[in-house]
Formats: sequence, structure tokens, C-alpha cells
Amino acid sequence: MKLVVRVKLLPTPLQAAALEATLHACNEAANWLAAEALERKVTSRAGLQVLAYAELKARGLSAQPALHVLRKVADAYTTLRASLKAGNLGKPGSKRHTKATGKPVAFRENAAQPFDDRCLSWQHQNRTVSIWTTAGRMKSMAFTGQAEQLAVLAAHRKGETDLLHQNGQWYLIATCEIPATALNTEPDGFLGVDLGIVNIASTSTGKRYSGRRLNQRREADRRLRSKLQKKGTKSAKRRAKRHAGKEARRARDINHRISKQIVAEAQRTARGIALEDLGGIRERVRLRKPQRVTLHSWSFHQLGAFLAYKAGRAGVPVVYVNPAYSSQECSQCHHVDRRNRPAQARFVCRSCGFVEHADLNSSRILSQRGWAAWVCGAESQAPALTIIA
Repeated sequence: MKLVVRVKLLPTPLQAAALEATLHACNEAANWLAAEALERKVTSRAGLQVLAYAELKARGLSAQPALHVLRKVADAYTTLRASLKAGNLGKPGSKRHTKATGKPVAFRENAAQPFDDRCLSWQHQNRTVSIWTTAGRMKSMAFTGQAEQLAVLAAHRKGETDLLHQNGQWYLIATCEIPATALNTEPDGFLGVDLGIVNIASTSTGKRYSGRRLNQRREADRRLRSKLQKKGTKSAKRRAKRHAGKEARRARDINHRISKQIVAEAQRTARGIALEDLGGIRERVRLRKPQRVTLHSWSFHQLGAFLAYKAGRAGVPVVYVNPAYSSQECSQCHHVDRRNRPAQARFVCRSCGFVEHADLNSSRILSQRGWAAWVCGAESQAPALTIIA
């Protein structure tokens, strides 16, 4: 399986200036080539190489960076054609469609630039890299990162590495190819994971991942975001942008911790993980306005993705189940009634009288549906459309 590792570069001022000049040169060349490609109607890699390789070399790029610029432009036009074909940019003749096709693809001056092993070499023991720049080869450039990620990087890095400049910091984003762990094909049941508004995640074993302090922090973030949006000044917009980045990093860290604990529990108990299929949840769920704000303020898709890839590394099977009526169905007698949930956190079955925390009851329903989906898929030997290894 593929895993992306991001490490932080620690360049000296001279090295940082060289990196910035390199990114600007590569993206300036990419913008020139994108305009030429549109004008001459040549967007394939081979066609662009014949058209512009010599010119890119004349612009100060060496052989490999020039080829990467060619590929970057060709891939951008391939993505554009796919979006047009899928209708993501409106119908032909529409204002959005005409705007997308009437101008060349554009690259920001600090857009990421890929490097291969000829342009970038790693010295893992010294935690330094040697990287090509327009000012010459920059050697002994320090980098840092989490110990676990650095170990994965040293053992499994494969392919290209992207140079990224973001919020004044320099990063290298490397792709690692990790050997797949043997999937547990005989799980002892499934750990149901219910994603919710008050509790970010609740499992069928009774664990809830949230808490008063986290919810207070989320509410404070929403109030500050709303206040800055209403103010609308330049300084307020700058502060809102900084705060949005901080909020996203905090949420990402929490999602990592939650997913790590859930996968560890599933692995320890030899279970699989049953997740809700949340596709279209924002269009499907009917909530009051305050609840909608809370729902939209958390990246449940990111949490699901973290759970999936961590489970894959651990050999824990994952199934996605239909969450319809899981909050109204009794986990004991399976009676479904919207009145079974008189309050957000309380479940009382109108048929058998079973009483439980609402999130715990929902997660148990998901656990049962996950097991049913796994057994059904195993017996029919159907393609793994709900199972992720």
C-alpha cells in the first residue's frame, strides 16, 4: 500500500532563497508551456517534449526538472479533460465551461514541484538531503519529522518527491510503498464506529471519543470564525486564514489519534471495523441549523480515510455499511421507530423497553450490519466492494 510522508526542511537563508527561486522558475516555465500547449493544441507528454524541451533547457532548467515540468503540464490538461468529460465544469457553452477551456492551465508561483532521485538524494543517518536548484546543487540541507514517519521514509520510500512551500515553511512530500499486511480473513466480529455531532466517534464497545474540552474548543473556533467573517477587514481575513490552518491541524491530529486507538482496539481483539458509508451525508441528513454547523465543522471523511489506511497497515478488515435508520433501530429487538430516540444522547425502545446511550446503540447496529455484510460477501465470493484491505 502507498503512504505519503511529509518532512519539514530546515534550510539556511541561502538555501531557502535558492529553493524559492527554483520553484518560481519551474512554475513560470510551466505557465509558459501551458499557454503554448493551448495555443498549439498539443497536450500529450511526447508532443510537449518535442515542442518545448529545448526551450525549457534554455530557461535554466536541467534535463530532469525540464521533463518534470513537461509532465506536470500534460497531467494538468489530462485532469482538465477528465473534469470536462465528467461534467464537473458545467455543460459545453456554459460560462464556467467556456472559462475553463478558454484559458491555459495556471500554476501558482509556489506550486509543488516533483523531483526524482537524480535531482534529490537522501542521507537518512545525517537527516539531510541534497537537492538540485537553479543556483546549483544544495547539499547538507537538514530535515526533520516524527520518528515513526522518518523510519517509514528510510525503509520504504519509492518514486518521486514533491518540494512544497507552504505558510513560509518548506516541506518534502515523499511516497512510500509499504508491504501489505496479511488481512485477517476470520475476524471475531466487527467493531462498529458511529460518527456523530456531540461525540466525534463512538464504538460498539462503549468508548466515546470527544469530551467537554474538545467540544468547547470547537465552539470557540466557530465563534471566532463567525466574528472574523462578519468583521471582513484585511487584518480579520489574515487572522481567519491563520486560524483556519491551526484549526485544520488540530482536527487532523485528533483524527489521527482517534483512528489509531480504534484500529489498535480492533487489532487487539481480532475484530474488523464497520464504518458508516457517509457519501452525500450533507445532502441527506436533516438537522437544525446549529447542528448543521457542528456537522460541517469536522472532517469525518478524513477520519474515515485515516481509519481505512491504518487498518490496512494492521491487516484489519474494514466494511462500509448503510447507516440508514441506525439511530432509530433497537440493537436488541431491531424495532425501528423515530420515537425510540427521545433525546440526542438517549435511546429508549418503544417495543422491548431497552434503554441505552444513543451513540452506543447506533454503533452496535453498525457492528451487526458489518458482520452481516462480511458473511454475505464471503459466502457469495462477490468482489470486495465494501471491504478494504
